[in-house]
Amino acid sequence: MGEYLFIPFAFFGLLILISAFFIVKQQTGVIIERFGKFHSIRQSGLHVKIPLVDRISGRLSLKIQQLDVIVETKTLDDVFVRLKISVQYKVIKAKVYDAFYKLDYPHDQITSYVFDVVRAEVPKMKLDDVFVKKDDVAIAVKRELNEAMMEYGYDIIKTLVTDIDPDAQVKEAMNRINAAEREKVAAQYEGDAARILIVEKAKAEAESKRLQGQGIADQRREIARGLEESVEVLNKVGINSQEASALIVVTQHYDTLQSIGDSTQSNLILLPNSPQAGSDMLNSMVASFTASNQIGEAMKEQNRNKKND
Repeated sequence: MGEYLFIPFAFFGLLILISAFFIVKQQTGVIIERFGKFHSIRQSGLHVKIPLVDRISGRLSLKIQQLDVIVETKTLDDVFVRLKISVQYKVIKAKVYDAFYKLDYPHDQITSYVFDVVRAEVPKMKLDDVFVKKDDVAIAVKRELNEAMMEYGYDIIKTLVTDIDPDAQVKEAMNRINAAEREKVAAQYEGDAARILIVEKAKAEAESKRLQGQGIADQRREIARGLEESVEVLNKVGINSQEASALIVVTQHYDTLQSIGDSTQSNLILLPNSPQAGSDMLNSMVASFTASNQIGEAMKEQNRNKKND
């Protein structure tokens, strides 16, 4: 009968003995209390406590943790904006006691300080400055939190403003302003391109006209030189200037008729083709050139007489 009673006591004793050992993970602090009073802080490794006397009151992670706080406030130009503040913090290894016993809800405490600092700093800035100077806001939050949380055993590693979200209507207005500015710049570039195109086109046309005029002048100069050479050749064979001029005109006349007949797309001019009509026309043309030359010679003679007098 006694053996049967011994087994439960032995099993109970074994459980008590096993419960005396416990393991603390890396980057963790364990609070040990004895009869409800703080006794010690155990770091990573295998530890022993007195069963039924000592108990594990709590565990605190010594790793860096992050708390995201969203704060809604108003800027200097009366724009409501939501800021997301990320606070990276950790429990100071030497101040685990303060972190555990002095502060019950560290997240709430940090959140309150973040709200207080952001709502004190952002209303001093315009919306555009909030985007530009967001690092200043983060530095102000970190400075305020460090001063407050160091007493409670918490070290603020870094604070970041990870998001700035203005009111939806404000964002839409900002997008419209940005789009209008870009359209304005695009219109200016298009206007400059059109103006340059017009100027260059005008320069090209002017150059074309200049070259065309130069070509016509060169053409007429060559025609005159050719006529002059033709008259000199005819004079050498005994044909005077009047007859030579008439012959050249008649030759050009028949060359023109030939060129008209060669082209299928040209309009045909019907001229008198009877021998008598052709002869009369030739005689008339020769007489006209002869009369012109006579008048010219008379004017030259008159000018010479005036100079001699």
